[in-house]
Amino acid sequence: MQPNLAMAAWLFLGVVWGTNFIFMKWATDLISPSQVVLVRVATGLLPIMVWAAVKRQLRLKHFSHIRHFFVMACLAAAIYYYGFVKGTSLLPSGIAGAISGAIPLFALIVAVVFLPEERLSRHRVAALLVGFLGVFLIAKPFEENIGSTSIAGTLYIIMGSMSLGMSFVYARKFIVPLQIPAAALTTYQLGLAVLVLSVVTDFEGITGIVTDQQALWGLVLGLGVFGTGLAYITYYYIVEKLGAVRASSVTYLPPIVALLIGSVFAGEPITAMDYVAAGLILGGVFLLNRKERI
Repeated sequence: MQPNLAMAAWLFLGVVWGTNFIFMKWATDLISPSQVVLVRVATGLLPIMVWAAVKRQLRLKHFSHIRHFFVMACLAAAIYYYGFVKGTSLLPSGIAGAISGAIPLFALIVAVVFLPEERLSRHRVAALLVGFLGVFLIAKPFEENIGSTSIAGTLYIIMGSMSLGMSFVYARKFIVPLQIPAAALTTYQLGLAVLVLSVVTDFEGITGIVTDQQALWGLVLGLGVFGTGLAYITYYYIVEKLGAVRASSVTYLPPIVALLIGSVFAGEPITAMDYVAAGLILGGVFLLNRKERI
């Protein structure tokens, strides 16, 4: 029963993360990207904070490391989410989701730059070339009319991916040695992100989201409660039951889900070349992960 439940959680998480992009698209039609990120993080904080409290993982002594939590709040929440939301506002949601599949590739680049023990083998270089060819093709740099917008959207998602990649490196160097439970760490991280975003966000027009119930509930429930709070809880459960390697394979699902939703349900103009590019991105990540598992 336990393995079946864990696999169901794996599938749930892949679908939830894949639907995030259409919810971002709906929300940014009404309010600014920074407002979307603030609402997402604030509503996502609640379930993870309750979970950490139930597990009795929150400790006052943890706040002696608040400087590290602040860095993680910026890298793994505020900047990461903003890059993805802003990028999605400029791209079809399915395309944005497909580009997000390249996160492990960007994380590798950051790790190679900042961690001396990480090296670029021929296998890793091949994985990067395949994946980034897909990113290049999906950005459509040579197409008139949509070219500049597509490139800008792609660059914002790359910014978010690089920020998340930097958070992995920072966590590996400064957070992991602290041995703070994951739910507690995420609570501190998201809580500080809410404070940071509250300071830098212009609140003018934020009530515009209530004019569209679909966009409102997509933001609050889809992006916030499910896409952030419950997603973190589910991921921790999968890691515990299936292991980190199998849990990481969930990243293959969101780009596929996002493309299908964008094409089939949202009627977005997604071409055959977009699917080829998405395949190259996932192929690069597959090659990278395959090597890491040997």
